Formats: sequence, C-alpha cells, structure tokens
Amino acid sequence: MTYSSIGIIALLVQLIINYDVLRKSAADDIIPAHRSYRKFLLGVIAYYISDILWGILDSFHLIGPLYADTVVYYIAMALSVFLWTKYVIVFLNEDTRIGKLIKTTGTLFFIMEMIVLAVNLFVPILFRFNEKGVYEAGIVRHIMLIVQMMLFISMSVYTLILGRKTDERKQLRYRTIGFFGVEMILLVAVQLYFPLLPLYSVGYLLGTCLLHTFVLEDEKAEYRKTLEDILRREQKHKQELGSARHLAYTDPLTGIWNKHAYLEATERLDMGINDGTVTEFGVIVCDLNGLKNINDTLGHEEGDNYIKNGCMLICDKFPNSPVYRIGGDEFAVLLEGRDYADRNALLLELDRQIEGNLLSGSVVVSTGIDVFSPERDSSFSAVFERADKKMYERKRFLKSIRAGI
Repeated sequence: MTYSSIGIIALLVQLIINYDVLRKSAADDIIPAHRSYRKFLLGVIAYYISDILWGILDSFHLIGPLYADTVVYYIAMALSVFLWTKYVIVFLNEDTRIGKLIKTTGTLFFIMEMIVLAVNLFVPILFRFNEKGVYEAGIVRHIMLIVQMMLFISMSVYTLILGRKTDERKQLRYRTIGFFGVEMILLVAVQLYFPLLPLYSVGYLLGTCLLHTFVLEDEKAEYRKTLEDILRREQKHKQELGSARHLAYTDPLTGIWNKHAYLEATERLDMGINDGTVTEFGVIVCDLNGLKNINDTLGHEEGDNYIKNGCMLICDKFPNSPVYRIGGDEFAVLLEGRDYADRNALLLELDRQIEGNLLSGSVVVSTGIDVFSPERDSSFSAVFERADKKMYERKRFLKSIRAGI
C-alpha cells in the first residue's frame, strides 16, 4: 500500500493545483496550448489511477486483475508521453521539420507500445508475473524506457534552444519545459534499475507542479494583462466613439441634438410605426419669431444669443423629452413619457409665457403640437406636417398681437 500512497498523493495534488486548468476556460481561445496541456494532464491522471490500482492489487496478490491493470498502466504511460509531445509542439508553435519529427515520434512510440502489449499477451517481452506472482520486467520494457528518455531529451534540447531566441519574459517557460524533460530522464533512468518504485509518478508530480507554477501561471498572468489591454483599448475606443458621436449629433451653438440626430430619431419612429411597436408620441414644432430682424439690426452675435435663449426656454419647459435644432431658428420636441402625458398643460404654460414675452421684448417662440394616431398615421411626417401647420397659425396669431401693441 506504500506504493499506492505515492500515487494517491500525486493524484490529489494534481487535482488541487490544476483545478482551474482541468476546467475549460476562456483562456483556451487565446492560449491554444492550454487545451493540449489539459489533455496531457488527463493522460497523467489516468496513469496515476492505474499506478494506484497496481499497488493495491499487488498487495492482495490478485494476479489476474493485476495483469490487466499493468496493461492499462503501460497504455496510460505511453498515452501521457504522446500527449506531452503534442503539448510541447503546440506550446512552441513550431510547424518545422524537427517539430513534426518529434510529434511523429511520439505517435509512433504510442503505436509501438500498443503492438508490444499485444505481443506480450502471447510472448512476455514487456513484462510477466512469475510462478510466485511477482512482477518481472522484460527486455523490451528497458528498450521502451530508453526510447522515452530519447524523446524527453530531444524535446528538452529543442525547447531550450528555441528558448534562447525568445524574449526574456518567456524564457522561464521554455526553461521549465526543458527541465521537465531532464528530470523525467533522470527518474526514468533510475526506474530502469528499480522497476517497482513509483518514480514515474514522482517525476510527473514534480514536473507538473513546476509547469503549473512557472508556465501556466505565467501564461495566465499574460492572459490577464492581454484582457486588461483589450478592455482599456475598448474603453478608449468607446470614449472616442462617444466623443465623435457627441460631436456628430450635437448642435455646436445650443448644445442640444442637431438635425442629423433628429433624422435618425424620426427614422426609428417610422420603423416602430411600421412594426407596430410605437403606439404613442407627440411632436411640437417651434420657430423663433423676429430672428432675421435681430441679425439685421443688432448683429449675428445677438442673433445667436436669441437662439440660445429660445432653446433654453423650450428645454426648460419640456425637460423629459429630446429637443432638436432642425434649422436656423427651428426646433422640434419629440414628446415622451411624462411630458407627453402633460403636453397640453405644458404647452399652455409656454404659450402664456411667450405672450408675456411679447410685452417685455424677450424671446418669442411660435409652437404647434400634434400627436400620433395609429388609425390615420402611417409615418412620422404626417404628424409633423399637422404640427408644423399649427405652428404657422400660432406665428400669425402672435404677429397680430405684436401689431396691436
């Protein structure tokens, strides 16, 4: 059972430290090597389980199940080596001849192991259990371990050479992967002389801990930094778009929405009318009286102040609705929410204030209002035309009052 305890500890440590790796994460899309590493870990876990069972079955001298588990043990070992070669090549992102050769060698090693296991059923060239039920390694087992050592050393050398060409930030990852191969070579070499020691499990435990600390964690830190950079760029882009949109849709004189924004808003209303999602809205058309006279007599600067004062008056009266400057002295209010519900009272207040302004010489605004009716209106323009007509009627009325003053 002492043999199995090493495998149990290795398995538990593996599951604990690699919990986040074994779960699929968004980092996989940015770091493809994580997917290959997860597969390698699963291969290592399969090896641990077979190794743990081997120790338990051996302690009870259950030869039949022990033989079957030994076959699984060798399959898991070969699979983990094969998956390690795949991970290293994906990590290095090397589609070179050497990279392909290492990957192909890993595949051939796995196939060769399967063939040897099949032959071992008839001729014990890999392993056997003697008359006393004691495990004995065959000559081919030593050959397969030597092949593994050659695979590990070739990958380590290749990784360390490539690591010298990378930037300093990534060199530690390359060295760690290279060292993984070196420590596996040393433990496999010892395993040749002590086949009943769980040195392979110890090697994987030490190696994967190093990989998690110096490769996976470093990659995740880089991944987080990449995400932060992306978020910063997106925020900056949104701010730039927001600023550009603000400039494109804002009237520079008054600071309210301009005609471009107005046209987009009316386009959305038309779409809503067509699909039936818009059922109510109101339009107030506003026009400033006497702007031309102010420009001609007092100058355009005073004319601009007159426009801003008129705009302020309209916005103050309809605070819950968007106000648009759609011409030099023309404004439109798209009544929404509370302003729509209180439209008649609000417009009455504004009209009374305007009539008072006629006496005081303040800004004068002519207004016309109308509301959308689903039964008769098929577009926004129909509502606007009725409101515009009423605005001109109001303008004539206000001119007549001024003429009588």
